[in-house]
Amino acid sequence: MRCRALSTVLILLASIAIPACASSPDEKPFDQNSIAALQVRITQAQPREQCFLYAELIHQMTEFSLKQFAAGDIERASDLLKQVQQITRKMHLGVADDHKRLKNAEILLRHSAFRLKEMLHNSTSEDRPLLEETLAQVNQAQSETMLQVFKK
Repeated sequence: MRCRALSTVLILLASIAIPACASSPDEKPFDQNSIAALQVRITQAQPREQCFLYAELIHQMTEFSLKQFAAGDIERASDLLKQVQQITRKMHLGVADDHKRLKNAEILLRHSAFRLKEMLHNSTSEDRPLLEETLAQVNQAQSETMLQVFKK
């Protein structure tokens, strides 16, 4: 009986601990400081690493923009989306065959595009053009990255 009680407790603890360890890309809290730190890291990174870091920056800015939209700070969210557009242009110019973690970059971009689609569906008509343009650019960067993944 004692062994059964102990095993029940262990199973209960394991079932509680496993979901706490699992996480998705958008569970991390992103703020202006983490975005600024990542921007500094990109300037200091090797060219091979910049593609993934740009994808990570796009992802963080998209998530933070989503949080700003939800909080009602439309102006700040719009500024972040404009910055995402600039970063996708930089990423477009820098995608090449010899980058590290291209598949991870492609996954982050795909997730960012998904989140932008969610924002688009929940946005007002005046916010849609900016969201549509940003989504198109992120989709373009994701497609280019995916093509580079399959070239390897």
